[in-house]
Amino acid sequence: MQNPALVIMAAGIGSRYGGLKQLDPVGPAGEIIIDYSVYDAIRAGFKKVVFVIRREIEDSFREKVGRQTEKRVETAYVFQSTEKIPSGFTVPPNRKKPWGTAQAVLLCSEEVETPFAVINSDDFYGAYSFSVLADYLRTAEDRNGIGDYCMVGFILKNTLSDFGDVSRGFCRVNEDGYLEEIHEQLKIKKFGDRVAYTEDGEHWTDEDPESIVSTNMWGFTPSIFRELKEGFSTFLRANLKNPKAEYLLPEEIGRVVREQRATAKVLYSSERWVGVTYSEDKPYLQKAIRELIDRGVYPEKLSLIRT
Repeated sequence: MQNPALVIMAAGIGSRYGGLKQLDPVGPAGEIIIDYSVYDAIRAGFKKVVFVIRREIEDSFREKVGRQTEKRVETAYVFQSTEKIPSGFTVPPNRKKPWGTAQAVLLCSEEVETPFAVINSDDFYGAYSFSVLADYLRTAEDRNGIGDYCMVGFILKNTLSDFGDVSRGFCRVNEDGYLEEIHEQLKIKKFGDRVAYTEDGEHWTDEDPESIVSTNMWGFTPSIFRELKEGFSTFLRANLKNPKAEYLLPEEIGRVVREQRATAKVLYSSERWVGVTYSEDKPYLQKAIRELIDRGVYPEKLSLIRT
């Protein structure tokens, strides 16, 4: 049995939200989303937390988040930036933002030696999701050079915002419960009971609201770092001059699965994912947390309290 680690991607600028949403209180005692994620992860058996952040928010992040987390679990920090790319490549002058979620995970290679999970910092996944992920990772083991990965799949209609579009990884799952294909849709939106996506910003195509999607809650063995390192160089050769191109984790996992270099077991969660993509989402998340507290899922005050 292995004690898994947890990587929390917290380098996002939060431009659509209008502020540094990772540090915005949502709980009754000033807790932020990360507090609930860390709380759920510790209860599920995760033994280390690695934060991926930007260097410019290090001081405020350590003060408001890191110090509290360090009291409960082994904690490390990794800094994501545009400059951290393989040798032989030069960052173009018009590149302003880091290279995406796959780069964020790749940068954790020196801090993670065990099976580990990856989540977004601004998504509320629920206690059950961490539990099933930890259970899988405790016995995850590559076999014959094939990576043993997993993901928590959510029902699309349970992952949408009422206030604008979101991005999701649409999944095709085989009869044995393994991921066959995943495709990232960057603009998905609710229109009443209808759900649709657009690729050009003008024309919308209906999507099944019961579709299984990824919200970037993954589980990996350390072999993923080798795959991401090779994939990043390939990505840069094709996209270096595109200032908006992103090296996305779902797309890269889809490639690895297609090439049969790894399998990815889909662990289903019927919980309602709650995120704060837009500032208007915050009251809904606060209400959801209040209901969970009233049901006894969380205490009135977490042991990780804002100061």
